[in-house]
Amino acid sequence: MTPGARVSAAIECLDAIFEGAPAEKALTGWARRSRFAGSKDRAAVRDHVFDALRQRDTYAGLGGALAGRSVMIGLVIAQGLTMDHLFDGQGYAPAPLTDAERQALAGVMCSSDTVATLPSEWFWDMPDWCVQALERSHPNQAKQIADALKSRAPVDIRLNSKLSTMDEAIRDLAVDGIEVEPCDIAKSALRVTQNPRKIKLSDAYLSGKVELQDAGSQALIEALPLTDAHIILDYCAGGGGKALAMSAICDAKIYAHDIDAARMKDIPVRAERAETHIRCLETSELADQGPFDLVLCDAPCSGSGAWRRSPDAKWRFTQDRFGELLEIQSDILRKAHLLVAPGGYFVFATCSLFHEENEDQVKSFLKEIPSFTCIHQKSWTPLDGCDGFFAAILQLKD
Repeated sequence: MTPGARVSAAIECLDAIFEGAPAEKALTGWARRSRFAGSKDRAAVRDHVFDALRQRDTYAGLGGALAGRSVMIGLVIAQGLTMDHLFDGQGYAPAPLTDAERQALAGVMCSSDTVATLPSEWFWDMPDWCVQALERSHPNQAKQIADALKSRAPVDIRLNSKLSTMDEAIRDLAVDGIEVEPCDIAKSALRVTQNPRKIKLSDAYLSGKVELQDAGSQALIEALPLTDAHIILDYCAGGGGKALAMSAICDAKIYAHDIDAARMKDIPVRAERAETHIRCLETSELADQGPFDLVLCDAPCSGSGAWRRSPDAKWRFTQDRFGELLEIQSDILRKAHLLVAPGGYFVFATCSLFHEENEDQVKSFLKEIPSFTCIHQKSWTPLDGCDGFFAAILQLKD
């Protein structure tokens, strides 16, 4: 595919998304209809679509409308690409700009006719009600955080220190053309600087020496009191990333649970690759296996801390869904704390940037259940160089 054809494909996908289709469904549908597209083409189209969604309103403002073509026009301007080369109507490229489109762009173009004067301060690139929630939660940094969410997230991997050293992992990855560097956010973290898409095919990954995981998520795990825990429950385990991270740095017996057991289907394979064992529990088995020295609840949340990775999510997120999630989080707290052993730890975590899901939930829980004490809490934002996370470590009185 030519660069112009890739832009056309992105326009097609964006139009489907703006009509209500989830981004992944739109991309998958296009790929199935476009068997001629190679892996590099699919990756390029995906990058275009996700870049466009991260700054949807800014690009729509530049392009003149919330439509696939207009948003991609805005993206081309903002990224300093050559408009006449990509929008030339040749082959499968988009049609050249109309006189009306060129006239609309005149007000935002620099004299070079290739780089725009971006009115970035006009746009937060998220729903207005989310802007208000972010300003309430981070009054001094809200705009900086919003701007950070407009860029691509870094790709981080976690060292499995039980199978490899940092130097060995760096050398093994280099053999497969993957360049990394240590990331100071977490001791186990490596940041990928070259060829991130090769990781899952690399020997270091396939042999369990490294695992894909954001550095902030790794820092959250490293902050937990794991040395005092012999039996651990990852209560909202999902795919098991945090359970695997705990197993790599402690010798505790680790269990995983999720209300939707299907989400845990990959845990056995991932655990085998990492040469560890994590037992998945049904809800009915929890009481018999407990109490636990540490219960981690990485609760369902807005995911706002990771909107760089899934920018479609911020545009689909509603206030009604926000309210539902707050109720779900409260319910999880009320149920999961019963599984903590006397003197044990109860960790509430989210990948949210909003206080309503974080500090406010912990305050409400402690008011309702005074037998717990908060011994530490910390939050990370994209300004720390990672996804947004929150963790509160609570301890049950003996």
